[in-house]
Amino acid sequence: MADAEAADLADRVLPLIRTRRELYRWRDSNDHGRQMHQAVDVLEDAAGHADPADVFTVTQKAIASALKVIARADDSSGIIGDACRRLLRLHPIVAARAQAPAARLVDWMIAFQFNGEVDYFELDPVAYAPALGDLGMARYRRKLDEIAAGLGPHPSEDDRWSTPHMHEWLVLDWNAQRLAVHDRDIEAIIATHARDRRVAAWLQDTAEAFEEIGEIELAIDWARQAAEFDSGHQAKQAADYWATLLAKHRPQELLPIRLAAFERWPSSGTAAQVHAAAGASWPELEGQVMQRLAASPRDAVLFVLLTLKDAPRAWQQAHEFGLRDRDAWERLVTAYEEVDPIAVLPVLEDLARSDLEVTDARSYQIAAKRLARMRLIAAGTEHAPDVDALIAELREQNRRRPRLQQEFDRARLP
Repeated sequence: MADAEAADLADRVLPLIRTRRELYRWRDSNDHGRQMHQAVDVLEDAAGHADPADVFTVTQKAIASALKVIARADDSSGIIGDACRRLLRLHPIVAARAQAPAARLVDWMIAFQFNGEVDYFELDPVAYAPALGDLGMARYRRKLDEIAAGLGPHPSEDDRWSTPHMHEWLVLDWNAQRLAVHDRDIEAIIATHARDRRVAAWLQDTAEAFEEIGEIELAIDWARQAAEFDSGHQAKQAADYWATLLAKHRPQELLPIRLAAFERWPSSGTAAQVHAAAGASWPELEGQVMQRLAASPRDAVLFVLLTLKDAPRAWQQAHEFGLRDRDAWERLVTAYEEVDPIAVLPVLEDLARSDLEVTDARSYQIAAKRLARMRLIAAGTEHAPDVDALIAELREQNRRRPRLQQEFDRARLP
């Protein structure tokens, strides 16, 4: 009976993973990727009630087949890759439930990482620790040490990308990081994650490792170091992570950090973060924030429009600041149309004329939709003849663009 159930699970899962189809076409790959996700759904459901040994066996076969599929597929959309990652997240869970033999599991983990079908997926030894147990983890470490011993000296950070054993060292370094986390070894976490501390992202990696093991004070300190590293995008990401930690563990310190980040990276986004952190004290900060944003009309307008939800004020600022950003104008027109529809007509005209500067079908379609929108707004008002005259003018100016005329006709423009 157990064999029949295992065969049934395999029959429901593996045909959805395997395929002989050519997957070099993007659409075919996406279709098959969605089918693979259905297979993972079946396995995840079975993990809750079916025989753990059966689920483990089928999961491991599914992984092997999935890797063969992705190795020859155009996975530009990442759908197949996401299915593979779901299988790899499930694998250590079902391995523990099935009490898979640790020695064989270690051999599989080593083969997967160092001799696998593809080399762009990682295994997390922390996730496998419950399945491996102490003896299995010791065996796994010995295997890694044996591989490292056969490679010679560890390359420097500058040389790691040119070494003939680049892949092996990347895998070994990843495992060193995760094993340091497993051991809750503070010094090892710093050594393996921060490395030579030359990159802000590495400092954030260190902070995240400390958060994972519950060392929150260390996580906050290392996140601070990452955020203060420089003014680059990695430091900006670290500042967001630092703020997230503070919001959870030291909320009283959040607002000054958000303000400091806004002063370093002024934008509608960082202004919105200040607004959210300020709460009732926002009126005291509004002048400071708006003055800083004035140098960027787009950010000033979008902050007022999207965060303060004040379309009339955003409309006024757009004109005062000479806003030129098309995306910001489009968002603003959509919001301000509810306040004063007629007022948006000149802006829609400017956007439509700008659209027609690009000679392609998509631009013609967008321009035609804008003009149709103008006709709808102006209908029944004294502005209706002006809109129709504008359309006639544009048709005449572009009389040698048959595709444009076609798109105007499709939009039922006069």
